[in-house]
Amino acid sequence: MWLWNLVPEDYRKRFIRILEQNRGLVVVLFCLPASFLFDLVLKVRHWTVRQLSAGPEFHDKRVKDIQAKVRIWNTEDPKKRKLLCTSRPNWLSLSVTFFKKEECQQIPIPLYDILELNEEKLTVRVEPMVTVGEITKFLIPKGYTLAVTLEIADATLGGLAMGVGMTTYSHKVGLYQEAVKAYEMILGDGSLVTARRDNEHSDLYFALPWSHGSLGFLTALELEIIKVKPYLHMKYIPIKGQKNYSDAIREASGALDKNKNVPDFVEATVYSKNEAVLMVGNFADSPSVMEWGKINHLARWYKPWFYEHVRSFLTKGEDSEYIPLRDYLLRHNRSIFWVVESMIPFGNEKLFRLFFGWLLPPKPAFLKFTTTPGIRAITFTKQVFQDIVLPINKLEEQIAISEKLFDTYPILVYPCRIYDHGEHKGQLRPPREDQMVPGTNYGMFNDIGIYGVPGPVKRKEKFDAVKALRQMEQFTRDVGGYPFLYADIFMTRSEFEEMFDLTLYESVRVKYHAEGSFPHLYDKVKPEIDVVEVGKQYIDPL
Repeated sequence: MWLWNLVPEDYRKRFIRILEQNRGLVVVLFCLPASFLFDLVLKVRHWTVRQLSAGPEFHDKRVKDIQAKVRIWNTEDPKKRKLLCTSRPNWLSLSVTFFKKEECQQIPIPLYDILELNEEKLTVRVEPMVTVGEITKFLIPKGYTLAVTLEIADATLGGLAMGVGMTTYSHKVGLYQEAVKAYEMILGDGSLVTARRDNEHSDLYFALPWSHGSLGFLTALELEIIKVKPYLHMKYIPIKGQKNYSDAIREASGALDKNKNVPDFVEATVYSKNEAVLMVGNFADSPSVMEWGKINHLARWYKPWFYEHVRSFLTKGEDSEYIPLRDYLLRHNRSIFWVVESMIPFGNEKLFRLFFGWLLPPKPAFLKFTTTPGIRAITFTKQVFQDIVLPINKLEEQIAISEKLFDTYPILVYPCRIYDHGEHKGQLRPPREDQMVPGTNYGMFNDIGIYGVPGPVKRKEKFDAVKALRQMEQFTRDVGGYPFLYADIFMTRSEFEEMFDLTLYESVRVKYHAEGSFPHLYDKVKPEIDVVEVGKQYIDPL
């Protein structure tokens, strides 16, 4: 990085411009092969770690080893010792930021195992480094899946628990945190506790979601699972008119009627202000021989990217098909939603998919591992990556302000329950009265996913990314929403505390020895660079 900083700014921008103009070829010729090899090395590394120190029967020993390291840290001079964090490299996380781990005492957390499946209680106990890809491979053949999961195979279950996650099943169960039965945690004093919503550590239980590793070290999770069938019967419904598709999404999610018989899965992809495709799916058994032609193995390397497959129904009209369940759950994995399109504009062409599709997706870890300061700046000044939880009764306003600020489509919409657990029961405030589903203890919200290159950047116009994202944050605060904190935030500390309720969080930090042991939540999630200053440097087109 220091070499990059020695290069004159004009030459840096010229180099970035060349990469931008030829990004597809650069990614195909260099990034994809390197990413593939990088992934092989990681798999060998993980396999070696598992062979040497893994195995469910060794969980307690591994936890005690971590406790011992924390206790040794506690014997050091409090005035000189660094705060604690995991030794997991920044490039292995799905966050776009680079927390300055070099300023902390890094503790290894080698916890990669699936510990126990309890089919009677419908729970699975896992260590935090188990990935979505691994747990779906384990559960689906047995007839189960997580109640809340994610579409990206590399996401870890511990990362989702300490951050946030949702799925197209979330209109029935809520955010990822609602499906967590228990957290096993090592605290700042080295003690081990299990937090449940109804035990003596219930305050910790409610504070852990959205805490991003700032309250302790997670060592195990007990997660709710649901019984499933091998297929999903998916219906694609193209809708014209913003009010029409917004009303249809609200109705399908059960936002208007608590007694509505809702589908198992509900999502929508918005392709312009006035057109969207609503998708409603239900678990299904294997289709009859007569319907085999309607089975779509959409996760295969040569298949069209899912969002482009969905787009085709805008012209074909309403239709349905059967999708193998794991293919559906990881439907956005190959194209990382539609992010890969900005890297490889021709990536969805038939010949490319046929010959190179097996190399996709470029591994997020590799992309972060190879990030230079210039590329890091582009991640927010010339692109947008935002997932935001917003009240679904403001869906039309969400689409309108997204178009005004970023002018980029498609836009993802996942309906999701947000429960009212009472005042100061975590970082999320209770839903407002007008956001509640009548007669229930939850409001219906939605994730709006905005990814890609903003319109002004595509048109080579000036684009003030900081101004646009701060306006989006202001809208989010005004309507009572919350951004996922894996993405860059542009809020001041006071604005952050206005958005999130940190009352319980702050008391838990003191009670459970996180104060003076782990970085504060705001410090963990704020960008590691001066986004305002960098934003000024990149307002002009490259």
